Amino acid sequence: MPLRLVVLISGTGTLLQALLDAIQAGTLDAAVVAVGADGAAEGLVRAEKLGIDTFVLPLRKGMDRSAWDEELARRVGAYDPDLVISAGFMKIVGPAFLAVFSGRFINTHPALLPSFPGAHGVRDALAAGVKVTGCTVFAVDAGVDTGPIIAQESVAVLPDDDEETLHERIKTVERRLLVEVVRKWRKNG
Repeated sequence: MPLRLVVLISGTGTLLQALLDAIQAGTLDAAVVAVGADGAAEGLVRAEKLGIDTFVLPLRKGMDRSAWDEELARRVGAYDPDLVISAGFMKIVGPAFLAVFSGRFINTHPALLPSFPGAHGVRDALAAGVKVTGCTVFAVDAGVDTGPIIAQESVAVLPDDDEETLHERIKTVERRLLVEVVRKWRKNG
C-alpha cells in the first residue's frame, strides 16, 4: 500500500507539486489522498486537476480557534492518513489536532532551526547577516517551529541575495528534502 498523505497548504503548492511529481515519476511510493487549505490557494487547483479531494477550512479573526482545530482534525482524519504534511500551511494547529496526529505530522521551514523560527525565517537570516542558512523538515509539536528535527540542509547566502532570491534557492532544496524525508518515512514505516 502506498503511504497515504494529506497535505495542508496556504499558497501556490510548490511543495505539494514536488510530492506529486515524485509520485508520478515512481520515485515515491505514496498517494496524496487529500489537500486542505485555510483559504483560496493555487495548490488546490493543482490537486483538483488530478482528481485529488480538497477542502478549505478558513480561520478568521474572532473565530473559535479550538473549534477550528477540532474540525481540522476531523476533516484530515476522515482520510485516514499515514502522514500529514504542512507544506506552506500558514496556520498553527492546536491540541485537538496534535492529539490525533502527533508523531505523524511534519512541516518544513526555510531556515536551519532552531535559528530563525516563525513566518519570516529568510528575512530574519538576511537581517542577521549569516553566511549560511537553509531549510528544515521537522515533526510538529505544540510550539512554533520547535519540534524534533528530522532533516536539514544548508544553503549559502550570496553577497547579492535579497529575500526573494535567497528564498527561491532555499525552496528548491526544501522541495527535494521534503520528498527525501517522505521517502525515508515510507521505507521506515
